[in-house]
Amino acid sequence: MDFLDAARTRFAPALAPYLAEGTTAAEFLDLIRPAKDPQFGDFQANFAMPLAKRAQRPPRELAAEIVAAAELTDLFDPPEVAGPGFINLRVRDDVLAAETAKLAADERLGVPVAEAPQTITVDFSSPNVAKPMHVGHLRTTVIGDAVVRILKFQGHHVIGDNHLGDWGTQFGMILYGYKNFRNEAAYQADPVTELARLYRTVNTLSDYHAAKKKLPKLEAAVEKSRQAVADAPPPADKAAKKQRAKLEAEAKTAFEAIEAAEKKIAAIDSDPTLKKLADAHPEIAAAARKETAKLHAGDAENRRLWEEFLPPCLAALQVIYDRLGVQHDAVYGESFYQPMLADVVDELLTRGIAEESDGAVVVRNNVDPAGKPVPGPFVIRKGDGAFLYGTTDLATVKHHVDELGADVMLYVVDSRQGDHFANVAATARRWGFTDTDFRHVSFGTVMGEDRKPFKTRSGDTIGLESLLDEAVERALAIVSENDDAKPDGPELDAAERRAVAEAVGMGGIKYADLAHNRESDYVFSWDKMLSTTGNTATYMQYAHARVCGIFRRGSVDRNALRAEWTSGNGEILLTDPAERAMALQLNRFAEAVREASRDHRPNVLTDYLFETAKAFSAFFEACPVLKAESEELKTSRLILADTTARVVAAGLGLLGIRVLERM
Repeated sequence: MDFLDAARTRFAPALAPYLAEGTTAAEFLDLIRPAKDPQFGDFQANFAMPLAKRAQRPPRELAAEIVAAAELTDLFDPPEVAGPGFINLRVRDDVLAAETAKLAADERLGVPVAEAPQTITVDFSSPNVAKPMHVGHLRTTVIGDAVVRILKFQGHHVIGDNHLGDWGTQFGMILYGYKNFRNEAAYQADPVTELARLYRTVNTLSDYHAAKKKLPKLEAAVEKSRQAVADAPPPADKAAKKQRAKLEAEAKTAFEAIEAAEKKIAAIDSDPTLKKLADAHPEIAAAARKETAKLHAGDAENRRLWEEFLPPCLAALQVIYDRLGVQHDAVYGESFYQPMLADVVDELLTRGIAEESDGAVVVRNNVDPAGKPVPGPFVIRKGDGAFLYGTTDLATVKHHVDELGADVMLYVVDSRQGDHFANVAATARRWGFTDTDFRHVSFGTVMGEDRKPFKTRSGDTIGLESLLDEAVERALAIVSENDDAKPDGPELDAAERRAVAEAVGMGGIKYADLAHNRESDYVFSWDKMLSTTGNTATYMQYAHARVCGIFRRGSVDRNALRAEWTSGNGEILLTDPAERAMALQLNRFAEAVREASRDHRPNVLTDYLFETAKAFSAFFEACPVLKAESEELKTSRLILADTTARVVAAGLGLLGIRVLERM
């Protein structure tokens, strides 16, 4: 049972008389939380202090009045008012035992199905088809997958959408590269690798020519910044110091831009092969854009090549998704929306939402749906007639609402795109999509130990496939070492070790990402990721395997025991504080799922699982299971252990992580 939700529900009517006009109970009910110290009970309500401050009354007196008015005795022991006005709640032992028995017999482990299910589309992963996935795709893929799983488990109709980049400028680069730089033998042997090489070649040469054109302007900017710093008077006050710091920062930025440009130029000039190509293709960027335009205009040859490139590229992406255990319910690439874009722009112009500006078409939004200022203008068609990502996203809104019936649209995209999605939501609202909830589920960056975006030593972005390979190899070394160290000798053969390593490696990669607040950057660490202690997937997987080991040693069939116990209306016995703590923690699973979905934060669920594994460890140490004092107590403890394993498996499953019977 979700005791936290139950406590909030019971306190809500009692709070009503004390609320100021225009306020709701929600903000005060959120101040009912699990107690940090068991000596203060299971839950603690801290709302009396802010309510008393507004009412100018003693908080203890107000807390006592609210407690007297709340109907709590069916679930909780008599509440205690402590300190300046804290309300301490402790679940009645008989209620806790009975609710734990219900949870143990419930296939959903106490998690209710949504009373008003919604249709929710979740845009996640969304790589460019023509390029291999890299570490930058990790967070959107694993966070999005977890969000989809959690919402589906709650009973919502969820459509996980892979909004593939299958129509953009990268295809113009590949088409140009294919026609000018293709190694036919390499293409026939491995088309995806060769297409990726062609993309990199065209992109590198384009960057080279752009850097050469920019360099004189950059040098002039550096000289101007240096002169501004030199001419600035000595900082005599705080304002002057701030101004000088700004000038110095601008000079530093300009100098770094020169360094970056010179690095790109030197990389080509020092490579005779690339230099020859660069000299032979001075307008390569413009030529690649023309190839894109020809594709979009329906050129037969470019369309034929695009259709030839797409299947192997999609197959290569699917290999990664299969390995990660990630599925999408729909794949609507940019090409799907291309026929709709002109109509989107025309309709927004006709309705006065968009306007022409210097040949382009823009939307000027003042605020987003939450009332926050939105930077602009929001360009939906360039001066040359080309459409942009924003145009496609608006077409997606229309399709998802009109055709899929979306009540909520979630975009699992990195935080740098915040302004973009604020404009999408604001424009969609003005367009008439006022009943749909648009949410940007933003996230930070995966960092290396140097606290810069995670890359190889040579500075290249790490390929996702190579990252997964390394995770499995490292996991295999750990699994093999642990298996060899078992007192009775190894239990796993080579194939089993490899299967366990795959589950541990994939789980470690995912959990390491999901365990962090999604909006924060985090430092990638192999040692922490695969540690068998602490808040890691490996620790959770070992906790599950440990429970399975108890049943193996006792020669007890988990499913048969549970079925017999359930049919006989079995009881849960709480004879030890560790048993009680374990039972209470299991009943918090519904709370964890609810809170994880409230703002789409999987780390709430990882925190819960870690606390569950720790509670089980304490329970296992304090309460003999197979050697319990009586058969009734043994059965009760086996059921607690079984329920723990099921909760851990369910929780990890919602994160897209597999559990194992033995490790």
